[in-house]
Parts: sequence; C-alpha cells; structure tokens
Amino acid sequence: MFDSIGFIGAGRIAHIMLGGWQRSGTPLPLVYACDQSADAVGSLQRAFPAVRPATLEEASRAKLVFGALHPPAMGTALPGIAPHLAADAVFCSLAPVIRLPALQEKLGGFSRLVRMNPNAPSIVGSGFNPVSFGDGLPQDARMTLLALMKPLGACPEVDDALIETYAAISAMGPTYFWFQFDELHRLAQSFGLGRDAADVAVAAMLRGAVDTMFSGGLDAENVMDLVPVRPMANDETAILGMMRTSINAIHARLHPQQC
Repeated sequence: MFDSIGFIGAGRIAHIMLGGWQRSGTPLPLVYACDQSADAVGSLQRAFPAVRPATLEEASRAKLVFGALHPPAMGTALPGIAPHLAADAVFCSLAPVIRLPALQEKLGGFSRLVRMNPNAPSIVGSGFNPVSFGDGLPQDARMTLLALMKPLGACPEVDDALIETYAAISAMGPTYFWFQFDELHRLAQSFGLGRDAADVAVAAMLRGAVDTMFSGGLDAENVMDLVPVRPMANDETAILGMMRTSINAIHARLHPQQC
C-alpha cells in the first residue's frame, strides 16, 4: 500500500474515487488534495473530512500522485510537479490527450508513470477504469496500484494510444444515456409506480437489456427483434445521427496533434 496519496485537482474525479473507496470501506493512507480553487478543496474536505488541504508541493510529494486535471491545466501543472516527485513515487495521470512519452518529458524524465481513465460508476464500485503503464514502472508498483483500484471496479490494462478512445466511449458513455434513464424513471412514476417500484423496474430492465445485448449470444439485429413493437422507431435514425455527431466531435477533440 502507498503510504500517502496526493490529488492534484480536487474536482469531480477526486470525489468519485474517494467516494468509491469510502463506499467499499477501503482503508486509505494520508490523502492530500490541492487545487487552484479553495472552494473545490473545501467541498472535497467536507465530503471526506480525512482529506488534508495541501500545496502543489505537498501533494506532489505523496507516494501516489494523481494528476486529476483537465488536459490544458495538466500540461501547465506538470513542470511544477516534477521537482517534488519522490524517486519511488508513482504519478498517475487521469487526463486524456497527454500520452506517456509526453508525460515523461514534461516531468523531467520521471518514468514511474501510469495513465488511467476512470469513469463515474466507480463511485458505486461499478467503474470501468482502463489503465496504461509506463515502461519505467516496475511490476510490484503496478500490482499495488491495481489492488488499490479494485474496489472501484474493473481496471483493464490497455494500450496508451487507446486511452482517448476509452475516454469518449466508457468515461463519457454514461452521459449519453443517464438523462434518458431519468426520464423513463419519471414517466414510470407519472403512470402510477411508486418511487421504489420505479427504481427496481428501471434498474432491472437496464441490467437485463445490457446482458441481452452483450451476453446473450445474439447479434444486435436479433436482440432488437425480440420485442415486436418499437415505439421510437420513427425517431431512431435522428437519435443515432445526433449520437454520431456528438460523440465523433468529442473523440476528435481528444485526438489533436497528439501530445
């Protein structure tokens, strides 16, 4: 176990990861958090009182340092982090765009590196958090990090070049559907189901629908033919067009001239 964790950035992803560990009862070492926004650090500390507000230098001296910033801010922060990283520390970037070779360069040659792309369901232990390890990170450190992440959900090892694709698909993926789940839940209640019954019905339907699509041994066309009526059939082409436009744009933004 790492004897300290530092979050550079105290926003949503820090809340998600700490929330998942809290929910699972995972014991953590000292956790430091720094952010340019004092309000962000205060919000994180109110949710997780054991978190210690820290300067960039203090958070960067932890044995496991999470770079929890958006790509432009990450690129700006890396040179200030580099001088404070311990020789046996691990730096884990949670940002897309800046790949492992560029991270190493911006961190002055520091090679004990990881890139990870956590998603929001980690807060309830159902995350999908692809990880890519730098060549300079030894196996024992990799196993220690994976053990720490296990309570948050799946953590498959993937190629560094695919992290941006996972960001568009699995990290952003819930946002493409959550508002629809919520509306179906609201409709269920408007039709007479109590909130608890709506919770159960919609959640069970969604789990079953996913299992049928991806674990049922049927191709997509046959899955969608299992129900004889498709009330939104006339709108499907338009909906798919909106999805393609939005998701292609996200993917393209994450793949500029790669850093």
